[in-house]
Amino acid sequence: MGPVERVCCIGAGYVGGPTCSVIAQMCPEITVTVVDVNEERIQAWNSEQLPIFEPGLQEVVEAQRGVNLFFSTDIDKAVREADIIFISVNTPTKTFGLGKGRAADLKHIEACARRIARVATGYKIVVEKSTVPVRAAESIQRIFSANTKSDLSFQVLSNPEFLAEGTAISDLKNPDRILIGGDETPEGQRAIETLSSIYMRWVPKTRIITTNTWSSELSKLAANAFLAQRISSINSISALCEVTGADVEEVAHAIGTDQRIGSRFLKASVAGFGGSCFQKDVLNLVYLCEALNLPEVAQYWQQVIEINEYQRRRFAARIVSCLFNTVTDKKIALLGFAFKKDTGDTRESSSIYISKYLMDEGARLHIYDPKVKQEQIMRDLSPSTASAEEPEQGLSLVSIASNPYEACDNAHAIVICTEWDIFKELDYERIYQAMLKPAFIFDGRRILDGLHGRLQQLGFWVETIGKRISQRLPFTGSAIAQLDLQAPPLKKMKS
Repeated sequence: MGPVERVCCIGAGYVGGPTCSVIAQMCPEITVTVVDVNEERIQAWNSEQLPIFEPGLQEVVEAQRGVNLFFSTDIDKAVREADIIFISVNTPTKTFGLGKGRAADLKHIEACARRIARVATGYKIVVEKSTVPVRAAESIQRIFSANTKSDLSFQVLSNPEFLAEGTAISDLKNPDRILIGGDETPEGQRAIETLSSIYMRWVPKTRIITTNTWSSELSKLAANAFLAQRISSINSISALCEVTGADVEEVAHAIGTDQRIGSRFLKASVAGFGGSCFQKDVLNLVYLCEALNLPEVAQYWQQVIEINEYQRRRFAARIVSCLFNTVTDKKIALLGFAFKKDTGDTRESSSIYISKYLMDEGARLHIYDPKVKQEQIMRDLSPSTASAEEPEQGLSLVSIASNPYEACDNAHAIVICTEWDIFKELDYERIYQAMLKPAFIFDGRRILDGLHGRLQQLGFWVETIGKRISQRLPFTGSAIAQLDLQAPPLKKMKS
């Protein structure tokens, strides 16, 4: 195979769009085409309003679009012309059938493989970019082998992404590592070298790790599972801190200075782990262990998920407890709906869970987020938690505010669910004056730590994660909070 001239990516989502935009910028001699069946999404990529928000992405796309970066719905044409085809489609957790709630649904991966086999000619390198279970590449290869044509040959590689939303562009331009897995045959090794040659345009060779296919696939799941484990670990300690009077930030700093542990991913918060990857990948790992008859290993990783859910339930129960054990018909300002700052992604956002818990209790939510659109918030909070027969009853409890001051006006409490920097800079004296008294702030992300004294001087009752601020006791006894914590999470929430 000669120099790579054309790259195609099937899937114009959070991975495919940014990844191929950076490849186009770093490799100006390569034509990069991103394709998707969703016409609306492709139109957005070709507009001034991109379908996703990511710092720095707009500038990269505008610089390369129409030069060597193209977005199209003509999948077959892009596949036929490409030397390398990235598969970057969604692999959601199954919602029915065998493995429901744990296994990855690979129907989109399979559809891509069958389409490539049908329309492609010549020699193609097909690259898994989506997060997939171990041995998914083998399934793709079997589809190709069963649809062999005399003028067609393939090599299948695994090249998982390690992007963090909010820093995806910098992660792509300066990655910790590039992981490429392939067959341990001469043909497989040549395919690895070809893909490596693209990344080596801007990534030092020492950061490019090559393995066999299975190691590459498992490494992605394992990396996300280990990070999720750290988050659940520090969140479990945060519950202990609130009871004992310790400060989880101080504890995290003390243990993080141990070089054997390190300081990253030791930030306690209501958010736990959200986004598209962590929970899905840990559940996938649980299912894999169960399928391979490793129940003790499966139980170990399942507990990481359960602590994440516990943190959300515990925070919601604390809100209800402090508000005199009832939030029915009370206005609560919920600041932040994205799962983290600097992204508009709401997948597995704790804001969804907290909102639904409070809606179950009859709270009136006024939600503000600087990047998440109203339609997305309403979609995430549907169907109603009221009843299947009255689907609009629950959503009638939700209002979307155009700014944080509007959300907080005449509210009983403020709940901070996303660590947007803007929330650190609000005029809290103005907000306090406009709220009902007593006025509560529940800082679920520990972004107001430096303001706690000032907020209490203003008159706020301040509650935060992993630290006991006020010496006053909640209105209700601990038995009620414990009862709430034993309830199944979001019993009416769709899976």
